[in-house]
Amino acid sequence: MSLRKFIAPNIAILVVLSLFWLAGIDSVVRTDNSDETNLRKYLQTQRRILDNYVEPVDIKELHKRSIKGLVRNLKDSTINLANTPADTTFNNLQVESLRSSFNHFERAYLYLSNNYPDENMDARTEDAIRSMFSMLDPHSVYIEPEASEQIEEEFAGKFQGIGIQFNVIQDTITVVTPIAGGPSDQLGIMSGDRIIRIDGKSAIGFSNDKVRKTLRGPKGTEVDVTIKRPHVSELLDFTIVRDDIPLYTVDTSYLLDGKTGYIKINRFAATTHQEFMDAMKKLSDEGMNRLVLDLRGNPGGYLSQAIAIAEEFFPRGTELVSTKSRHTRFTSSYFSRRDGFFKEKPLIILVNEGSASASEIVSGAIQDHDRGLIVGRRTFGKGLVQQQYELADSSNIRVTISKYYTPSGRLIQKPYKKGREEYAYEISHRSDAATDIEEFISHVPDSLKKKTDAGRTVYGGGGIVPDHIVKEDTSQSAAVVNFMRRKRVGFDFVRYYLDENGSTFRSRWENNFEGFRREFEWTDAHMETFLGMMKENNLVITNEVSEPDFESDTLYIPPGHFEEVEWMPRGFMKAELARQVWGLKAYYPVINDVFDNMIEKAMNLWDEVHALREYAANQTGIE
Repeated sequence: MSLRKFIAPNIAILVVLSLFWLAGIDSVVRTDNSDETNLRKYLQTQRRILDNYVEPVDIKELHKRSIKGLVRNLKDSTINLANTPADTTFNNLQVESLRSSFNHFERAYLYLSNNYPDENMDARTEDAIRSMFSMLDPHSVYIEPEASEQIEEEFAGKFQGIGIQFNVIQDTITVVTPIAGGPSDQLGIMSGDRIIRIDGKSAIGFSNDKVRKTLRGPKGTEVDVTIKRPHVSELLDFTIVRDDIPLYTVDTSYLLDGKTGYIKINRFAATTHQEFMDAMKKLSDEGMNRLVLDLRGNPGGYLSQAIAIAEEFFPRGTELVSTKSRHTRFTSSYFSRRDGFFKEKPLIILVNEGSASASEIVSGAIQDHDRGLIVGRRTFGKGLVQQQYELADSSNIRVTISKYYTPSGRLIQKPYKKGREEYAYEISHRSDAATDIEEFISHVPDSLKKKTDAGRTVYGGGGIVPDHIVKEDTSQSAAVVNFMRRKRVGFDFVRYYLDENGSTFRSRWENNFEGFRREFEWTDAHMETFLGMMKENNLVITNEVSEPDFESDTLYIPPGHFEEVEWMPRGFMKAELARQVWGLKAYYPVINDVFDNMIEKAMNLWDEVHALREYAANQTGIE
């Protein structure tokens, strides 16, 4: 062995040990690099929690949780750990500081690692970390390295790859649509193309995850694909140069009528404000003078992006949100820094129980300043702000650092003391929209009731209560529709239709989406084919039931039922057809045309929006 090879690993160990020493942590020499990483990861996590969590944390309880997590999933559940360093009875345990907590954990960890060499200590460390987070709020979490990478891509607003939306159909990668402007689109790869080989090797039988791992890669690198195109006899070979592929957060933007714009935002990522401004400019150029902003199902994201979008609707100096913490560095108030470009445009925001966090910040600012109407159902109720920290192995943790308050002083956060499972499923236990809000308001204490600028009462402690309630449209969850979507029959039918009629369809409609939206209808023959595909997937029409009955893998419906609900699959398949030809932005106009009762309700409220603006101006003296 050369001197260099002997010295290098030991220098690395000494560096890590010196870092522990500088942190006030005693340690002993170990030889397994994974042990070094795991212990460092544990230390980083505990320190981040203690130093940054929004509320004081009991170090002794944090340590106990970590040891219980460490041993919870041992392969051999019969191991007797009494009177060992991993003993969970904690007799005479003295933990008063980060140093003593780490020392205790290190001894427990090394006891297991040295005595049970078959144990997966990477997994046990993750169990210990997750167990520490179990004593915190539901939004403080551990994120595995693989998930960290995917989340980072989503919120960065782009990834690097070939630029297709795909589905694996009958073991074959099928292009649903190339992403506009991406490398595949530029080469002429089309919706319906089947990718059968990648870099000369068969791609049949790939999982979704394997497709992503194979086709994604660094910008500028090449990948060879072989494609089978419907009705083309020869195989087509393409060399695709990977590039940055944008991940859009504005799902769609279009005019509902000659003057009403509609924008749907699916999350708040790094590019959201710019996407929003681009959409607003396009709609303004087309004649928009009022806006429906759809935040339904938007789980939140970057606080800064929510503030940037809210800012566009207010004059300079308007308070938008504030954050409070036990740490002054995480306590701030945020005001609009300039006059918003759209501060005069009438506004309605659509929300539901899936609207959370950043969505609630925007909605709360609009409602508290009487700037527009909130329409829909009570929002999720997430009023906590997280900071993300990277750990030694590229995993991440999110730690809640503050709570946010709307301009009226409302804390939107719903209770979470009954545990994470109860918290997560709370929205599924809500009654219908009107009853839910009635029950919620009846339990809101006076301390959580606040006033808008104009004196209207608003409520904290459980999301944003909309100004107008719209009950859920259950037509989209009808039995036949659910069955169709679960079995992917609608998708398969559209794929079959385009395989057979793609050229004819595109020559008629591809440059006339608005005409397609108004005029295209499935023929009776199409629907007969669709019904046949449903029957092949175990839809049974029988006199033995009086209403739909799902049993095992079969849906039973009475005679005549399919004809009653046929308009629903017609609508879904038309929207799916639009998605596969024009992309996701074309899906929503069609689906909204057919199903969206909330937009319909909102379109009847513009007089009230104007009346609220006038009332607020009279109450506050602000024009």
